[in-house]
This record gives sequence, structure tokens and C-alpha cells, in this order.
Amino acid sequence: MIASGRIGTDVPRVDGLEKVTGAAQYTADLKFPRLLHVAVVRSPHPHARVLDVRTEKALRMPGVRAVVSGRDFPLHTGIYLKDQTVFATDRVRFVGDPVAAVAAETPEAALEAAALVAVDYEPLPPIFDVEEGIADGAPLVHPDLGSYEVVPWIRPKSGTNVCNHLKIRKGDYASALAGSWRVFENVFRVPQVQHVPMEPHVSVARVDLAGKVEVHTSAQSPFTVRHLLAACFGLSHGDVRVHVPYVGGGFGGKAGINLEPIAVALAMRCRGRWVRFMVDRHEEFYATVVRQGLTATLVTGVDRSGKVQAQKMHYLWNCGAYGGYGVNIVRSAGYTCGGAYEFPNVEGDSIGVYTNRPVGSAYRGFGMQEIHWALEQQMDKVALEIGMDPVEFRLLNALGAGKATVTGQVLDEHAGRVDLCIRSVADEIGMDPGRQKTPYRGKGIACAVKAPAMPNDAASSVVMKFAEDATLEILIAGIDYGQGLMTVVAQFAAEALDIPVEMVRVRGCPDTDLSPYDWQTVASRQTWATGNAVLRGAEEIRRKLCDTAGEALGVPASELILRGGAVVHEATGRSLPLARLVMGYQFPDGHAIGGPVASATSYLPEGLLFLDPETSQSAKPVAKWTFGAQAVEISVDPETGQVTVERIAACYDVGRVVNPGLIRGQTYGGIVQGLGTGMMEELLVDTKTGRAMNASLMDYKIPSTEDVPAEMVVDFVETPQKDGPMGARGIGEHTMIPTPAAIANALYDACGIRISEMPITAEKVWRALKEKERAASEAGVAPAVPASVTA
Repeated sequence: MIASGRIGTDVPRVDGLEKVTGAAQYTADLKFPRLLHVAVVRSPHPHARVLDVRTEKALRMPGVRAVVSGRDFPLHTGIYLKDQTVFATDRVRFVGDPVAAVAAETPEAALEAAALVAVDYEPLPPIFDVEEGIADGAPLVHPDLGSYEVVPWIRPKSGTNVCNHLKIRKGDYASALAGSWRVFENVFRVPQVQHVPMEPHVSVARVDLAGKVEVHTSAQSPFTVRHLLAACFGLSHGDVRVHVPYVGGGFGGKAGINLEPIAVALAMRCRGRWVRFMVDRHEEFYATVVRQGLTATLVTGVDRSGKVQAQKMHYLWNCGAYGGYGVNIVRSAGYTCGGAYEFPNVEGDSIGVYTNRPVGSAYRGFGMQEIHWALEQQMDKVALEIGMDPVEFRLLNALGAGKATVTGQVLDEHAGRVDLCIRSVADEIGMDPGRQKTPYRGKGIACAVKAPAMPNDAASSVVMKFAEDATLEILIAGIDYGQGLMTVVAQFAAEALDIPVEMVRVRGCPDTDLSPYDWQTVASRQTWATGNAVLRGAEEIRRKLCDTAGEALGVPASELILRGGAVVHEATGRSLPLARLVMGYQFPDGHAIGGPVASATSYLPEGLLFLDPETSQSAKPVAKWTFGAQAVEISVDPETGQVTVERIAACYDVGRVVNPGLIRGQTYGGIVQGLGTGMMEELLVDTKTGRAMNASLMDYKIPSTEDVPAEMVVDFVETPQKDGPMGARGIGEHTMIPTPAAIANALYDACGIRISEMPITAEKVWRALKEKERAASEAGVAPAVPASVTA
């Protein structure tokens, strides 16, 4: 039998009910008898002291089983910086900050009781803007910042609104800038946006009579949820059990911890009862987490050849009210501030700033789309100002083997080829500098790079075991929420053991009491980390099978191979099917050897080193880099400002294409999500009241099928990752990173206007065109239309 499902082939997704514990089966089996429902009392103020919380009337309501507040649970949580209260204690910090919560027999009773909770506030001056927040004398969002628990590599500044500051210092920036031929400085901005997962956040919790906490939650990281709950409530990890069923979308918004502490707090007051907390779509927009905003100031100095000699990046991140997770985005953006380019002299500052906006957290790309929005437009502007083709300018300055990143890491030949990605998309879109141009049609390009932003000890593990018929079962704790993790796990195992993929069952829906450990399903790390753990497990299984078969056949184990579901001795042609070995082998006289074949293996990134605290220099600060590029062709309606993306080409160096269908799907989806954040998405907050003004799908636009480009062309480069499973590296987040910047650059090519603040809406384009016409009219010249004319 020939193994099917080889690496590099289109294997059907391994997530149907016939393959794994499916969503419908899970829902049918999962019963929550006597379920209690939660309503939360939220702050109406963006910033205020909490003077008193009175819950007596709410407690007297029929059907109410518990009412809790910060007086009952004065606790903090956070994955990197423990700055977020479960319920407000001394103050509230954004509109929607939880102050109290009710558990009742019906949703209606919970809502009625929550309305009876009385809270006395003393309003404080709010901060919504990062420049205001970082100014001397600004009101402090967290006066107690210096007392919070924090991991060693995050650096908040007590007595300020700075929750983290990462410095990059490479070479001699000041001297290089002074010696540059031309210098360019520009400012770019990115707003907060919402993840808009199809399934809102929801958690169900119970505390049994022995005190064990059990949580079912829609999350990306079951073991991190367990860890943070245990730390928050002072529990043993063995007394917290977390289940994660199929997740209806996350995009980073369900990483770390979210609703779970509120559900657990109420469950502690209602022992033995299940307590369910789900936000509605309106709350999802402002009361969970959002992507952080960014103000980026870039200064670039070039020599006469077009080589960048000095580069400054100054990032101010709008972390919102709490930075427990967002501080790591600040860090990640800092050590990736050079993007896909070699900059010999760098001054970089990535600074996280507290404001009274919704809570900033992880979002697909983890800060990379935001910094590339700035850097890739800067590269285009510099190239055009000095008279160079933007494609050639990028190729001249691109990273590659033997070149050093902004942290001083020298890349080897396995690190990836951004130059090939640039050439691929430029050729596909036809970005020849001598091309014939058409008014109001333009072409643009942008590069992308991302490394997994994770602790140096972020591990993944798997358990692999056989059923009696030699069906291979693989237990994982990584979350497959659409990216295809279960499928590629099955492919890796089938390839390594030379068995048909149909013989593999991947068990998802992790349970921290029963599943092997995994840090988090974030950072585009699962194919790489879990894939490596699977290959290690497969090697252990191969060795056990060959040892048993060797004894059974009377040949050295070293002479045996696995082929087509059997252990084969090629020299003699003798073989044993796996079904005769996986539970042990019995000889004709009745004695048996071996035993059930299984493995438990893990993978931990190797050789990672901390960044220097003053310069962020490090020989190996991250596990891997994934490079890519996108190029687009757009058309602009000058009457309405509407921009239409006609064609888009994407190319990424993925190391090894494991499943072409899945990786194309990831790329298409990332392009469309990038188009959404780039052209239409922005969470609008009223700077007088602090309230979200478009917290509904009626007012917050996301892409629909009508917004999908008419043509999307996807290509991949395969430079094998040295420590990747069969050479593969991560790709999930990277596919949306360069899209907005490529569109912005194409817009300038089309009509000579530049939008520096995301998103690129029709209104902004129309106003910029009108302003250009007005300026031309005042100057007494005809307005320049053309993509061929510099604005």
C-alpha cells in the first residue's frame, strides 16, 4: 500500500466528524445542567475613581444567585504585565471596564439585577491620544504601575503612562545621518481595529464542592488560560481544568485570558453550578480586546547609491487601558523595526502608552502590519524622491544571507529569500518602471517579515499512540480554528511513518487534564513547533516498531524500514504489518514482546538569546523569520474616491509547502483581511465620552465577497528552514501584513496622493484629490493626474 497524503500535496482537511471529535458531537455531548447566566456592570466613564459599589438591591432580586465586585475579588491578571483588574477596585480605565457581575437563573434576571447595582464614580481626566499620554504631567492611567508583577524582559516606567519601552541601537546612527546624502522624515498612523470573530467571546465555568475549577472557553491558549487563572486566584494548576472546543475565529483576540476570570469568580460563589458568560456583538467591539493603534515617525538617510545608511523608527503604541498582552507587541515591533531590510545604523524606540481607550492586545500579525504600513510607504517615498525605481530600491536594501538585522543577527542561507519574493510579485503585476501608465490606475509593492513573538521557552508537545488496528492517534493542544493544524499534523506523521494519512486521527478540542502541553496557538508557530514535536514522536515510534520487529524477524533493527503500513526487511523481503506490532508481538509459542507503541515528545526553540536591555542586540533573539511581498494593481474613481483592488500578487518564502490548498487558502484569507484593515476598518471612539461610536456590524465595515479582488495570484519560495519540520516555517499571519501599504503605494502611483493614516477610505481619497486640485488651481497650473507625475 502506498502512503497517501505526502508533504506538498493537497490532502483534504482532517477535521470532519469521521476523523476527529467534531463540533456537533462535542456540543451534543457537552451538558451544562442548571446553567446560570451572567450580566456585567460596566463603567460608563473612560476614567474615574470608584467610590462605592452597592449590590444589596441586586442580591434581593428573584433568581439571583451571586453578585460580585472588586471588593470581593481585588485581583489583577495579565500574561506579561499583571495590570488588569478582574473587577475595578480603585478606578475604571475605559468605557466598558467591569465593575461588578451578576449570576442568575435566566439572562433576563441577570440583566435586571445588574441594572440595580449602584456605583458612585468621581470622573478623572481621560487620555485618548498617545502624544498626550506620553507628555510630561499627563494624568496617570495606572498610578500603581511600579507595583505590578511583570516578566523580566518587559520594561514599564513607573510614574508615567509607559507600559513598555524597547530600545534598538545599532551602529552610529547620529554620525550616519549627518553623513547622508538625503534625509527624509514622515509620520504614519494606524487606528485601533476590532478582530470581529464570527463567534463572540464565551466562557462557562464551574467550581465543584472540592474546589476544583473547570472552564469551557472559546480561546486560543488552554494552558495559558489555566496558568493565568491559577495565578490570579492563587490556585494550584492541578486544581484548574480548561477545555477548548472548536473556536469560531480568534485572530489573536482570544489569546491570553479574557472572560474566564469573571466566570470563575461567580462560580466560586455558586459552588456546583455552571456559570456562563458570553458577550453580545456590541460588547465584543469595545469590552473585550482590540488591535492597538500606532503613531510611527520614521527618519531615513540614504547615500548617493540609494543605500540606506541611517534609519530611525519611533513608535508610540496606543495600548488602551491595559497592556498585559500588548506590551509584547511593543517589544516585537521594536526588534522587527527594520522590516525586510538591512539598515547598518539604527535608532529605534518602541513605546507602549496607556490611554483610556479599549484594551489593546494581540491581533493577526502582532504589530507587523502596523509597522510595515509606515516602513513600506517610507521606502516608496524615499525611492521616488531620489529618482529610483521602488522595486530596485527594495532589492538594493533587502536582507539576505550574510546580512544583519537591526538586532545584529546575521542571517544564514536558510533564513529565507525576500529578494525572490519581491521579483515574483513585481513580475506578476508588471511593475516595469518603463511601463505605459494609465490615469487613475496604479501599481504598488510592499514587503513583509515576521518572527514568532514568544518566550524563549515556549514549548509544544504531542502524544502519539496506536489503536489495535494500527490507526495512529495524535493528541495535540494546539487549536485548529481554520488554519489546518490537524491536517498538517496528520501529513507530517503519515510522511514520517510511511503510512496512509487515512490511518491517522488527530484529536483536538484540548483538555488541560488530558492533553499534552502547548504554550499558545499564536505567532504562526504551530506548523513549525507542533510539526517538530510530531516528527520527534514519529522517530521514537519508528525505533520501537523496528526494535520489536527486529526481534520477531531475527534481524538487526537497523536493517528495517517502514513502508506502506508495515515494517520491512528489504534484504530478505520479509515484513510485518503494523497491526501485528503496535500492541506487542506474540510468537507462535505464545510468548510476547514489546507492548503498546506510543510516544510523548515535545519541541522547544533552540539557542534563543535575550536582547541586550540597552541596545536590543542579540545573536539569535527569535527562532525564525518568514519573508514575503505583495504587489497590487488598483483603479481609482476620481468622482467618488473609491479605490478598487483589481489584481494582487503575493509571494512568501515558506521553507516548504506542506499542503498547497491550505496555504493558498491562508494567503487568500490574509489578503482579504489585510484589505479590510487597510481600506475600511477603524474603531471610532468619541473623545468626549470615551464610547465606541461604531460598535456594531451595521456601522463597522468588514470585507464581503464584493470586496474580494477580481484576481489573486499566489506564489511561494521554498528555502528550507534549518530547524523547520521538513523545512517548513510559519505563514498564517504574514499574509495580511503588506496589503495596506501596497495599496497605499499603488494609490500614489495612480494619482499622486498619499494617505498616511489607515484606513484608505473613499472619503479620504476624495478629499485628497480635491485638495490636490485646489492647490494646483491656486498655483495656476492644471491639476496633475497621472501616475507618472510626482505629487
